Amino acid sequence: MTLRKNILITGASSGLGEGMARQFAAKGRNLALCARRTERLENLAKELEAAHPGIKVVTRTLDVTDHDRVFAVFEEFRAELGSLDRVIVNAGLGKGQPVGKGRFDANRQTLEVNFVAAAAQIEAAAGIFREQGAGHLAVISSFSAIRGLPGNLTAYAASKAGISAFVDGTRHELKRKGIAVTDVRPGYIESEMNDRLGRNPLLAKADSGARALAKAIEAEPARAYVPAWPWVPLSVAMRVVPASVLRKFA
Repeated sequence: MTLRKNILITGASSGLGEGMARQFAAKGRNLALCARRTERLENLAKELEAAHPGIKVVTRTLDVTDHDRVFAVFEEFRAELGSLDRVIVNAGLGKGQPVGKGRFDANRQTLEVNFVAAAAQIEAAAGIFREQGAGHLAVISSFSAIRGLPGNLTAYAASKAGISAFVDGTRHELKRKGIAVTDVRPGYIESEMNDRLGRNPLLAKADSGARALAKAIEAEPARAYVPAWPWVPLSVAMRVVPASVLRKFA
């Protein structure tokens, strides 16, 4: 396993991004953290540096829909840390509305953040890795990428399916350059995005989910369902279940 010392995480002020930051900080990694909520990000950085004195944590305010700013921030992080060894594309949205209900604005925003903005982050990371001749790109997609889903998940599932396909193509392109690429597909993990799930029995606790994400990313597979149980076997079933079951899932 290659040691990736300097790790960039987008969407790091809360949820899965914050959880992964805590996990990698505990492993002694330097962190480049960015998100829209500056105060939460700065408080997290201070906390992590105090808890783990040997690491360096740098932060930037970033709205990932500002594509030019994405490229600039990634380069600033590389200059400050000396290199970027791993980039985790995590920033995303979970909202959406049934198609044809007059809320294209919500669906468009989900598609723009989860696909177009994620593609911009992938481009920025890949350009840096090409120049360095090494690196690991991990993109947080979703279990929902497997199939189209109805209701409020239609745009979300489509955005995740699209970015997973983009990641697959990127992997094939960058493999010959010695750059690793991982499509990470979380199931249900406690976060602000999954508050609507309530007491769902498939919902993993935030801490255990973050540990599982960090472990999966460290292994650098082509694709990872996280946590492995029950989402690996469910990924097989998801491909063949009838549409009536998908409606209940959504």
